[in-house]
Amino acid sequence: QVQLVESGGGLVQAGGSLRLSCAASGRTFSGYTMGWFRQAPGKEREFVAAIRWSGGRTYYADSVKGRFTISRDKAKNTVFLQMNSLTPEDTAVYYCAADRFGSTWYERRNEYDVWGQGTQVTVSS
Repeated sequence: QVQLVESGGGLVQAGGSLRLSCAASGRTFSGYTMGWFRQAPGKEREFVAAIRWSGGRTYYADSVKGRFTISRDKAKNTVFLQMNSLTPEDTAVYYCAADRFGSTWYERRNEYDVWGQGTQVTVSS
């Protein structure tokens, strides 16, 4: 059974950086798409970034393009989200997710089968 554990969240000032990690266990992830989503208070969970585990192709929401970078370390079964130039609008709980079928619709949360518990990111102004 696949399990995902996020870490790396915290409090940072606007303009700062954080690096989130998602440790995946339970199987090999060939063919998977791994994604990051976030949910701010009173808002729906939204897509942030995704990466194809095998080929490494990446996708980003327009709101984070150029500031965030998703990557993966196959040897460590870990996905990362490097977040730079953070703003208060980035404040949310960030979730790692796994899509075992590698759907075309990587931005749709319903395509993902397994979710981590989330990690809080707070950006102060």
